[in-house]
Amino acid sequence: MPSYNAPFEIHVHGQVPLRADASLDQIQDALKPLWQYAGARSLADGAASAYEEEPGIRFDSQEHLLQICWTVRGDEDFRQSLDEMCMALNELAEQGAAIEVTFYDADFDEDDDDADEDDDVESRDDFIMLFVGPTPAAIMQVQRDLLVQDVVNMMERHFDGAELGGVVAEIDKLFSQRFDELTNSLEIGKSPRGSGGSGTGHGGAGGRRPRHLH
Repeated sequence: MPSYNAPFEIHVHGQVPLRADASLDQIQDALKPLWQYAGARSLADGAASAYEEEPGIRFDSQEHLLQICWTVRGDEDFRQSLDEMCMALNELAEQGAAIEVTFYDADFDEDDDDADEDDDVESRDDFIMLFVGPTPAAIMQVQRDLLVQDVVNMMERHFDGAELGGVVAEIDKLFSQRFDELTNSLEIGKSPRGSGGSGTGHGGAGGRRPRHLH
């Protein structure tokens, strides 16, 4: 079990549509890297978050939807657990989905009065997006949709949305090109090193990422 003096509080957040035939046993097994890392003996035992106000890990059997809003204390080795979880969820996912993971530096306190004594001290926060899905195409569709949303939101500060069709078309070209390369590569489905499984890492620059509010 990770120590309570662990360097990070790690928040996992996302919703994954699962196949209708996915059983509770399969879901528990797929999520084993998470609840086992937390020191639990089962999903039921480990589904609760370190914070009571967070829903934790839940499965909506009516909607066949896995919902995760869960925090655990840990270290960098948690990334391996994320890799294993993503590989397992790929087998159960009905559609592509994104999972956000934020590493909060447990030793860093923005409100600490002593922090002013050393302006060079920075948090070790990190943020990564993971992607799961039944096929590489499903995963890339989610990646494409998120990128389009981010780019359009940014550019709409300067341009009307109707003017951005060409930008979206170019993004689609890039993803089509990448998919063609993947289908012709032996590396298909292999995630970049350190990405945590079918995902892309992003540093913690630009201030601490706010926690999800519920």
